[in-house]
Amino acid sequence: MQLSEFGTKFTQEAGINSLMEDLGNALADGNMIMMGGGNPGLVPEVQEIFQKELQRITENPVDFRRLTGIYDPPQGEKQFIQSLADLLSREYGWPIGPENIALTNGSQSAFFILFNLFAGRYADGTTKKVMLPMTPEYIGYADSGLTHDFFVSTRPTIEMLDEHRFKYHVDFDNLHIDDNIGVMCVSRPTNPTGNVLTDDEMTHLIQLAKKHDLPLIVDGAYGLPFPDLVFTEVKPVWDDHLVLCLSLSKLGLPAVRTGIVIAKPEIIKAVAGVNAIMNLAPGSFGAMLANSMVTSGEILRLSSEVVKPFYQQKAERAFNTLSQHLDGLPFALHEPEGAMFLWLWLRDLPISSKELYQRLKQRGVLVVSGHYFFPGLEGEWEHTRQCLRITYSQDDALVEKGLILMADEIRKVYAGQ
Repeated sequence: MQLSEFGTKFTQEAGINSLMEDLGNALADGNMIMMGGGNPGLVPEVQEIFQKELQRITENPVDFRRLTGIYDPPQGEKQFIQSLADLLSREYGWPIGPENIALTNGSQSAFFILFNLFAGRYADGTTKKVMLPMTPEYIGYADSGLTHDFFVSTRPTIEMLDEHRFKYHVDFDNLHIDDNIGVMCVSRPTNPTGNVLTDDEMTHLIQLAKKHDLPLIVDGAYGLPFPDLVFTEVKPVWDDHLVLCLSLSKLGLPAVRTGIVIAKPEIIKAVAGVNAIMNLAPGSFGAMLANSMVTSGEILRLSSEVVKPFYQQKAERAFNTLSQHLDGLPFALHEPEGAMFLWLWLRDLPISSKELYQRLKQRGVLVVSGHYFFPGLEGEWEHTRQCLRITYSQDDALVEKGLILMADEIRKVYAGQ
């Protein structure tokens, strides 16, 4: 079978492909402790709300037909879009309407669309790239370009908060933007590290976007205003140069694949146009399940009072457990400021993080090697081979067991065993 350039690129080994394949195999195995993917935990109060809403929809013939029997416009389910525009305008004073919002079949498809709208080959023969102002960044970005050499990124500065805690910051002194950049992108909170860009960092990035007339994509899949997995004091932000991407996945609906793009109208029209070609229309399921809580504003209360505390408690528990069992080793953990991950830095690690990942898998613990999270970074940096992403969203007892097994294997590695 002979494949096109597209076929060759998208069938070769990719980090996100390897991750999802490992997750699927581990789930089928049943004995693996799942600390690798970004699957949210089960929050009982959230599950109950969605179950009741689904029951209400199925018992209402008109709503059930809307859910299952009618195509939405390519922009997405109109009632949900109107409700969300009203909520954001009412709560934050953002000057947006339905023309500023489009839905996609999950955030992953949203980033595929957005990156390739602004980066790649242009009609005049020039090529532009996606700028990641700070790495490490999300594994799912790395292979989403239709062209090769699609990303350029900048090392962060590292602030040591104490011997075993640190935080990444954008290195603005070494952040160089030229005519080869078509778009910038950051995640907030950052997947994989749990880093939350400060309000000052966001202000500086917006100023750069305006100066260079570039869109700045902000991946808010874990962030503000919902699901609000942010454990530090920062503000939701909107600007005409921003493309804010939200999701219903981490609120508790990962399987319904509902991505949300908030941007100026011409970008929304472009996203809707690609939706029409790729999917005819995005699915209605997530939008209709969440519409009533968006209309009432309950989604904000649920995020801040239920979902955030659920994950913050897990973060603190996992952070303390791993710190205790790694005591005496040259480790550091990124300050867990949000999302659902610990980012472990093992200084002077005798083997690569990929080899450690394989050893942990043999012990029945699935994590993700940190080397996947540095797309577009030029030059050698030992740090990229010394980190692991660890998910703490699942059952507390299993997470604790996995962390203890992990610490034991890491001790063996440092001991040369």
